[in-house]
Amino acid sequence: MKNLSILIIAILFIGCQPDKKPYIKNQGQAHGTFYHVSYDSPNGKDFHDLLKASMERIDKSLSTYDPISVISRINQNDSSVVLDDHFLNVYKKALEISKETHGAFDITVAPLVNAWGFGFTEPQRTDDKSIEHILSYTGYERVHLINGKLHKDTSTIQLDASAIAKGYSVDMAALVLENQGIKNYMVEIGGEIRVKGVNEQGNPWRIGIDEPTDDQSPAERKLQRIINISDAAMATSGNYRQFYIKNGKKYAHTINPKTGYPVQHSLLSASVVAPDCMTADAYATAFMVLGYHASKDIMEKHPEMEAYFILSGTDENTYEVKYTKGMEKFFK
Repeated sequence: MKNLSILIIAILFIGCQPDKKPYIKNQGQAHGTFYHVSYDSPNGKDFHDLLKASMERIDKSLSTYDPISVISRINQNDSSVVLDDHFLNVYKKALEISKETHGAFDITVAPLVNAWGFGFTEPQRTDDKSIEHILSYTGYERVHLINGKLHKDTSTIQLDASAIAKGYSVDMAALVLENQGIKNYMVEIGGEIRVKGVNEQGNPWRIGIDEPTDDQSPAERKLQRIINISDAAMATSGNYRQFYIKNGKKYAHTINPKTGYPVQHSLLSASVVAPDCMTADAYATAFMVLGYHASKDIMEKHPEMEAYFILSGTDENTYEVKYTKGMEKFFK
């Protein structure tokens, strides 16, 4: 359900303090998108190979585009598949957030996402009867983890972890750096970010939240807000870039698992700041399904998280911004 375009960007500085080694910067492609990592390596050692290896391990577990990944073998009803720690970590977090959001986040949404043309298969029929049929075999309650094995109520159930896996991969890359004694870093994969410590200027990391304009090229993107964070993660989900128009109607990529249809409400993007990126990633997606008011209610139960919402305004070219009270501390 998350799109693959970068919805938030890290604002990196190329300068450094006098008599201090510049941060090492790694970048490349993973999980169908781009990643950027910046970190203070005391001995000047480059850990790019370890970071790439971590991302590759996540793909071997959670990529629906890898036919022999753990999740693909589950979708193929391969009874011999062994669930690895990466899959189990993501599945358990997905189940937790599915329950709290009453199914707004749902790892079994794959057949619906595929039907609407945003998944890993060709688009299918999306008339009312077809959607009703797909809904008969989707729903997180139809999948069960029993004695280390995943059991599906029907063989037609398919899983899609794309709305949480990039955030998890960010966390795993951050763990790679922390295991090497890195105390200052920024990891960004496809717009999902986790930071620790300070940037090269010795200040909190400065992260931009995009203005929700669907016709911006990467070079022309405008920022709605810049926030300053340390020791936290942030993920953004939005409907303003990944969509298609059919018969004059715009279809957003966020699919409501309960109705089976693309969401239609005023919330354009949701950015969530949380202790870890997997959590931020999943809640940002769930909020795009729920809309602003239901998301606000959930945030009131989570003092450890903050959120920044951009809603459509009174006309096509205006936006309304709302955020949790605690978000204000990141504006300074």
